[in-house]
Amino acid sequence: MSERVLVTGGAGYVGSAVVEALLAAGHQVAVFDNFSTGHRATLPSNVTLVEGDLADYARIETTLRDLAADAVIHTAGSIEAGESMHDPGKYYRNNVVNSIHLLDAMVATGVGRFVFSSSAGVYGNPVRVPIEEDDPTAPVNCYGETKLAIERAATWYGRAHGLGTIFLRYFNAAGATERLGEAHQPESHLIPRVLQVALGQSERFSIYGTDYPTPDGTAIRDYVHIADLAQAHVLAVEAAKSRSDPFNLGSGSGFSVRQIVDAARKVTGQPIPTAEVPRRPGDPAVLVANSQRARDALGWQPRYDDVEAMISSAWEWHNKHPNGY
Repeated sequence: MSERVLVTGGAGYVGSAVVEALLAAGHQVAVFDNFSTGHRATLPSNVTLVEGDLADYARIETTLRDLAADAVIHTAGSIEAGESMHDPGKYYRNNVVNSIHLLDAMVATGVGRFVFSSSAGVYGNPVRVPIEEDDPTAPVNCYGETKLAIERAATWYGRAHGLGTIFLRYFNAAGATERLGEAHQPESHLIPRVLQVALGQSERFSIYGTDYPTPDGTAIRDYVHIADLAQAHVLAVEAAKSRSDPFNLGSGSGFSVRQIVDAARKVTGQPIPTAEVPRRPGDPAVLVANSQRARDALGWQPRYDDVEAMISSAWEWHNKHPNGY
């Protein structure tokens, strides 16, 4: 059944992949983006584009009313954990305050479903690995704290106004589709930073922290392909009609920073020199997901479970788009 879905931040890395998946599923899609970090080139011609900022409540309310949206997928916001530790005000304004504007506008216009791009950052240092959705939430950086604040606010909006709320707690998004890849300026995510060295765009890759309590001393993360993330959002739009839950989205496998560098060397055939530097504040040692709830309740079936395949898809995209979009 075709539905009208608004994607905030739909020109970004995750948002554009979500738009692509929604269109493939036959939905009508509108994108709300201020292009502070997104790229116009990601958007196909059959998408309704509204250029605006979530700080402008009137703009988002008018947009939802004009579109007669059935659901909102909220991928907009600031995403850098390290930056959040130095500029918490930016993260509370962009992530929390602007999300309240969005929720208020949804209530005012009768939009009944909210699918939120949350984060594994809500867990902080996990009490067990793999992490399950009912485990304690105790963020260790401001970014994770703002994600958790939005989850909590939306839960109360759901109780007060009958809003269906699905929170998708991403682990590390990775890879590329044939048309869409990762292009942040400046780039801070691990796999594209490694690939910049392989492309000759950076001299060496900096490993932040080699003294973690892990087998090789570097942080361990769970990587999930961007196309699999996008498919989970499509499924969540339907699920939000009848339930309100958090869902982990990850592969269930953990890879250290050194393992990712070694895999990238294998995929690219390049030496990829590294430099060891101190930890960044607010980075947990290990984050690995148990995503069984998403598989059972949403019918989510990830296609990518091999980190080399994820890196290979990203490498292919970056080779074709060495300067991004």
